[in-house]
Amino acid sequence: MMNDEIILSYLEELAEKLEILVRDENINIEESSSPGGLCRVEGKYVVILNSKASVKEKIQVMITALHQFDLSDIYIKPVIRELLDGSVQL
Repeated sequence: MMNDEIILSYLEELAEKLEILVRDENINIEESSSPGGLCRVEGKYVVILNSKASVKEKIQVMITALHQFDLSDIYIKPVIRELLDGSVQL
């Protein structure tokens, strides 16, 4: 299996192809242990990743966000496609 950092960068590249902005933010809300999520800002999609989250948590946030888009017409590296399809676990 490939390094989690590389997987995260591939997911970020895929988001970029879909014109989704990915931001690593210091989410400073006491009650929030959220690793992040997808939102819309001024009509554009943004995935916010909690900078304090682990790489595995960030990958999970990216997978959850990307599931909401049609990826059928986009080339996706096979290992990333398998992750998105759920046939491979981290």
